[in-house]
Amino acid sequence: MRKILRQLIVISLLFQLLIISPAKVSAESQQAIFAGGCFWCLEHDLENLKGVISAESGYSGGDLINPTYENHSGHQEVVKVTFESKLISYEELLRNYWINIDPFDNNGQFCDRGNSYIPVIFTLGVDQELKAKESKEWASSILKTSMNELKVNIENAKTFWIAEGYHQDFAERNSIKYNLYRLSCGRDKKLREVWAG
Repeated sequence: MRKILRQLIVISLLFQLLIISPAKVSAESQQAIFAGGCFWCLEHDLENLKGVISAESGYSGGDLINPTYENHSGHQEVVKVTFESKLISYEELLRNYWINIDPFDNNGQFCDRGNSYIPVIFTLGVDQELKAKESKEWASSILKTSMNELKVNIENAKTFWIAEGYHQDFAERNSIKYNLYRLSCGRDKKLREVWAG
């Protein structure tokens, strides 16, 4: 009888953990939206950070309703990051964003050119806007350049439209194609030149 009672207590505690934990995560989670070139790469660069719950590829910044990969005119490829604010702050997330883009290029990123690929920090509220501006000052200081040289826009967020399913977690599901693309695009080489130079 005691053995059964112990098992019931263990099961009850496990059940409580399963119920309570998601509520805690959800109550303290926040979101951020970033554009920084190909969403496959930015998603991959941000989703493995400690405290990031999820990173989803999508489109934002434009006025087109229900954009698709074939037609997202006016939108940028973006990543919506849901993060646990007790494990990673928005400021830390911003620093990780900056070091994964070329902040001097507002005509695209790496081998991807055009409006779809320009770097933008889309802010959700006044607090994120202030922190985004502070992060630009941080980047300017680290890169020893003037703020005017940094071509990253800071804009109020518009509707986030999730990209097609085959774009989600692309790096994990198509690792060979992804790694070839990333290498041929020169992303990591350029990042080393910008941030380690």
